[in-house]
Amino acid sequence: MTQTEAPLSKQPPAAAAPRERSVRVVMAGLLIAMLLAMLDNMIVGTAMPTIVGELGGLNHLSWVVTAYTLATAASTPIWGKLGDLYGRKGIFLTSIVLFLIGSALSGMSQSMDQLIAFRAVQGLGAGGLMVGVMAIMGDLIPPRERGKYQGMIAGVMAVAMIGGPLVGGSITDNWGWRWSFYINLPIGAVALAVVTVVLHLPKRKPGAARIDYLGASLLTVAITSLVLLTTWGGTQYAWGSGQILGLLVLGVVTLAGFLYTETRAAEPVLPLRIFRSRNFTLISVIGFLVGFTMFGAMTFLPLYQQTVQGASATNSGLLLLPMLLAMMAVSMVAGRLTTSTGRYKVFPIVGGVLITIGLYLLSTMGVDTSRTVSGVYMAVLGAGMGCIMQITMLVAQNSVDMRDMGVGSSSATLFRTIGGSFGVSLFGALFSHRVQDVMASRLGGKGAAALGGGAQLDPKAVARLSATVKDGYFHAVSAGTHQVFLWGTVVSVIGFVAALFVVETPLRGAGPKEEVPADGAPEPVDAV
Repeated sequence: MTQTEAPLSKQPPAAAAPRERSVRVVMAGLLIAMLLAMLDNMIVGTAMPTIVGELGGLNHLSWVVTAYTLATAASTPIWGKLGDLYGRKGIFLTSIVLFLIGSALSGMSQSMDQLIAFRAVQGLGAGGLMVGVMAIMGDLIPPRERGKYQGMIAGVMAVAMIGGPLVGGSITDNWGWRWSFYINLPIGAVALAVVTVVLHLPKRKPGAARIDYLGASLLTVAITSLVLLTTWGGTQYAWGSGQILGLLVLGVVTLAGFLYTETRAAEPVLPLRIFRSRNFTLISVIGFLVGFTMFGAMTFLPLYQQTVQGASATNSGLLLLPMLLAMMAVSMVAGRLTTSTGRYKVFPIVGGVLITIGLYLLSTMGVDTSRTVSGVYMAVLGAGMGCIMQITMLVAQNSVDMRDMGVGSSSATLFRTIGGSFGVSLFGALFSHRVQDVMASRLGGKGAAALGGGAQLDPKAVARLSATVKDGYFHAVSAGTHQVFLWGTVVSVIGFVAALFVVETPLRGAGPKEEVPADGAPEPVDAV
């Protein structure tokens, strides 16, 4: 191993200091790109009730999110593999450009169908943003040293998660929801400029390598089929209908075909060998479940706050602060402790407990729950997420060889994204079904007429309801959120059990005798 190939912890002190400064400069550019992706989710989340109400698709709130997450899930493994084969910088910049195109088109949408389609384009670009940041960081920094950089990531998360809802709410209230998408354009331009100037990675020779498009296509069809099944089952179609059974068969067949294809492909989009690592498999399950619960919470909490608690879009962003601040603080502490001790197993275990407790507490909210009480509940959930958010990626990258850094990072992101897709669609179906049932039982035909065939009303529509119907709708939304978070509690228990079986293996770069696997190691990486 040459000096330029050595991890940071093994370089002579004279060489390590300049290189660390170079890495920090590169990290600044990467974090701006990460901010772009995180801000979008936070800004759009608080604007969603207004968006859905204005475009007339009152029953499509979950689909605006699902289209984005589905496209992200489908493209994530491809971005990771492309980066492994052709070099990360060009692929990363391409994903930023595609994300910005999707943002501009989403802001110009004139119908719900257009918005859903353009959110899918935006999601295709987003699939490469987080993967690119994590994979490039994995190339530059050994896992043991990566904990101290988690403070930077936690800081970006804080800016996005605290500022995003505030900015999103303020933009929605004052400029209109379209600027929730247009705001990405200047931030994206800065990210493109900074990454282009400061990040210099060696070009890779693609040779005869091929992308596993068949595997990617089969995986996309499988994910889409199963998400549609959870979205439509029991609401738009009966569980025993031909449409739902057809989706189930299609999902199972394409998933089996995908697994078979990955054993035969020369360059599998998701190499099954990485699942030989017990830790990687377990952390993938945990990441899936975190995505499942996190996306559900971030989608339905603003709806509850704006509807039942009477908050404006701006104020609903402020009301999320307890969860976001707790997540940021705990994430920073977890990163520092991991760097100083090299130990990490305790965090997914404690995180699993806190997430379970937080979701159960949120399930107890009703029409009379105060903002203070709900804030305490959200803080518990946020602390649990903070224990797990960064640790899952750290463990995943530490569990694969350097040659698989891209697909390892993309796979960890993929499972979290798939979990989010299933969470939003399944929670959306449960929420809609429960709201409609409660409205029908409390108000009869008057309740169904008020909903107009949907399950969500924007704040302006709620304000126009009579006192009786409005009270019924508040109880219905409370019942719907109770259903969502109660099922989230059940799911989170599985993540806690999985965390108990994680094996605390040494982090690469932890000691002088520890070597980074040489087989398939990436070429030297020089920043700036």
